[in-house]
Amino acid sequence: MKAIVLNTLFALFFVMTSCSNQGSDDRPNVVLIMVDDIGYECIGAYGSTSYSTPNIDRLASRGILFSNCVSQPLCTPSRVKIMTGKYNYRNYDYFGHLNLSEYTFGNLMQDSGYETCIAGKWQLNGLAYKDIITDWSDSSRPVKFGFQEYCLWQLTKERKHGGRYSNPLIEQNGEVLGRNVDDYGPDIFSEFVVDFIERKKDKPFFVYYPMVLVHDPFVPTPDSSTWSNLENRYKNDTSYFKDMVAYTDKIVGKIINKLEALDLDDNTIIIFTGDNGTHPTIESQLGEERITGGKGNTTDAGTHVPLIVYWPDQIKRPVVIDDLIEFSDFFPTLAELTSTKVEADGKSFYPLLTGGTYQARKTAFVHYDPRWGKNVNRYRNQFVRSLGYKLYADSSLYDLTNDKLELNPLTIDSLNTDEQIIRTELVKELKRHPAWK
Repeated sequence: MKAIVLNTLFALFFVMTSCSNQGSDDRPNVVLIMVDDIGYECIGAYGSTSYSTPNIDRLASRGILFSNCVSQPLCTPSRVKIMTGKYNYRNYDYFGHLNLSEYTFGNLMQDSGYETCIAGKWQLNGLAYKDIITDWSDSSRPVKFGFQEYCLWQLTKERKHGGRYSNPLIEQNGEVLGRNVDDYGPDIFSEFVVDFIERKKDKPFFVYYPMVLVHDPFVPTPDSSTWSNLENRYKNDTSYFKDMVAYTDKIVGKIINKLEALDLDDNTIIIFTGDNGTHPTIESQLGEERITGGKGNTTDAGTHVPLIVYWPDQIKRPVVIDDLIEFSDFFPTLAELTSTKVEADGKSFYPLLTGGTYQARKTAFVHYDPRWGKNVNRYRNQFVRSLGYKLYADSSLYDLTNDKLELNPLTIDSLNTDEQIIRTELVKELKRHPAWK
């Protein structure tokens, strides 16, 4: 009898232990890296010959390279969209602000049992509208949006009080870090990330790393030959852009190496993207094509960003996918990963990561009203696009294959039968959204 009781207790203990571990240890970690102001033309895996990005290319060589990821044309519009899965007309109110009524992918991942952190550029407290947004100085807003730990630039301190690169002004978990002229912001953020991964290695974690690189000012990195001259660290010169791309790639390699050292890389999903196109002062070579950055503009150069997903446990060989992906798709993708039901404007591309059934989206939609200065407000617009054509709210239609710069709108009487059908479908899709004013 005693043996039976002991065996029964052992069996119950085994079942309870198995149940407590089930669904946690085998859940994939997620690291989402979003570079600031980098178009697809700056990445070697996409054919760039202007820059060296071996670590990012390494992700593509073992993962999925998405050829047609459509972002918003500017930083805050993209951040609000990617974090909430909603089109900007639903929840974008001010530049540099995210309303606390919103539910982000940080909240989603935390509620799903993930350890969460964010590092890099915040710019969501509403610092430019202190007379309207009363809680702009609330340093706990990242925590309220689901990030248990944070290390951020431009949280409650404006840009004029301290920069993001040399001698940076950074707030970490409720404290303003001490400043040092030899500190380099991207090093502090990346160290925070790898330290978080080290500390949370035994639990599923979600890291959101919206980098401060490669946004202007274009200044030396610690690997630049002129870094040792303090005066040079604050001189804006586009010649340093190449160094900044290289340092971005170096940080990506640093994160990969940490995951490999901890034997976490196989079951960690690394998502690499950019928030919008490259700065207009930057020209890059993509094969035989010379591309001028289009940040702020709704053209291809302003909205065509890299998207690479790496997950060795599921993605066994390199794949290139031409289907359209838009920034509202990230939130529902993470929701499907965590088996969470959410309301979102986007479409989950999670089945593409696991070999599941996936019906590609036929169109991508952008509502763009930045509300931030004449330089970008002049491009405010709304469009819907397929892979080959783009229709704006004013009914102008462009052939993206032959007119990437959108210089020659197609006239209705010039359309062939196929193009007439395409236009009809685009008009139908555009009418699903509020009329542009």
